[in-house]
Order: sequence, then structure tokens, then C-alpha cells
Amino acid sequence: RLLESIPETDVVGLRDRALIALMTYSFARVSAAVGMKVDDLVQTAGRSWVRLHEKRGKVHELPIHHKLLDHLDAYLAVAGHRKDPKAPLFRSARGRTGELTDRPMSRYDAYAMVRRRASAAGVVAKIGNHSFRGTGITTFLLNDGTLELAQEMANHSSPRTTKLYDRRKDRITQDAIERIRLE
Repeated sequence: RLLESIPETDVVGLRDRALIALMTYSFARVSAAVGMKVDDLVQTAGRSWVRLHEKRGKVHELPIHHKLLDHLDAYLAVAGHRKDPKAPLFRSARGRTGELTDRPMSRYDAYAMVRRRASAAGVVAKIGNHSFRGTGITTFLLNDGTLELAQEMANHSSPRTTKLYDRRKDRITQDAIERIRLE
């Protein structure tokens, strides 16, 4: 619902959709996402990959989900910095002008954007940048993904850490509660 609520009519909206999609489809940490350069979108042998520079200097590469690739392509087509490999992928906006600067977004910029977009979409739950990591992992597991593969995709050293993001039980609990009918 959040992604669908963000307008695709301007470069800032396209950027916001692409960043949220990246954090959801790749389980990326916000610092790794906003720290990306254009050349961290890698094309090899006809496949697209995302290169994330994670904590403690780890580099983590993942294939790009086709929907994420659509969001990234739409953003870069309008943003105009696709041909500048060392440029920040996600650039900050210049106030409310609707223009992007040459500077990268910070994780604080990303948090403010997520809160603003969630409020505009009518999302009442308090969500932040890290919410998308949990959403991605939970959705992956709900669609028959394995915990081991989710762990590898999230770049967690322990499956216990990955289990902390598994919200499937929250969903089941909500479903059970909704079965309570008072006449």
C-alpha cells in the first residue's frame, strides 16, 4: 500500500519508491542502501545484481528482483545520473523544490521520508527504515522461502538473528483475533 501511494510523477517520488523497494526486496539495511553508488547496480551475463556495502566492510551481492529493477530503472531514467558510475544512487532532495542534489541521502533523510510517506498513505503503525527488512523477510518466508536462504539474503551470521525478523506469528495471531465475533 505504501509503495502504491507514492506518486510516480516526479523524480523525488520515483527515488522514494526505488529506495523503499530496494530495502524490501533485498532486505538491505538503510545505511547500505543510501550508501550505494550507481555502479553498485551491476549487469553481468544479462543479469542484474545489487551490490551492498554492509557493516564491517562486507560486500554483499544479490540478484535484483524484477519489480525492484522496474523501480530503479524508472527512477534513473528521470534522475539523469545513470551514466555517472561513482555518483550516489539515492540523492538527497533540495528542500521541497522537487530537485535532487549531488549529495547522497543520509539514513536520517530516509527515515524522515519513510515517516512522511507512511503518514500520507494512511499507515497508522509506526514504521521506519528497518521495517522493510522485516517485511521482506516475512513475505519471503510466507511464500515458502527457507530460513537458511533468508539468512543468506539478509547477510546475517546467525539464523537466530533472521528469526527476529519473522513476523508470521504476528499475522496468525491477528487472523485468530479477527475470528472473535461479539453479537
